[in-house]
Amino acid sequence: MKNRKMIPQIKLSDAQKKQLNDEIKAFYLDERGEEIGIIEQMQLLELFEQKMAPIIYNRALDDARQWFTQMMENVDSDYYTLYKVEN
Repeated sequence: MKNRKMIPQIKLSDAQKKQLNDEIKAFYLDERGEEIGIIEQMQLLELFEQKMAPIIYNRALDDARQWFTQMMENVDSDYYTLYKVEN
């Protein structure tokens, strides 16, 4: 595990961590019929925070940039529709 590249960690508030721990616990109970302890919940949450969240966050940024670029292209074309014919 020492050879893994470190990804900057996304920080969550205590309330967000509690909510996500509750979701992890519910998921395991609903999907697998298993009780999961607080330590296991915390370990899974740390995995998500450290390894998965940055990848998802970066993808969301890329999606937002693509959306913004498309909207700016629309603004550019809308701008020219405002031109009046000069006589």
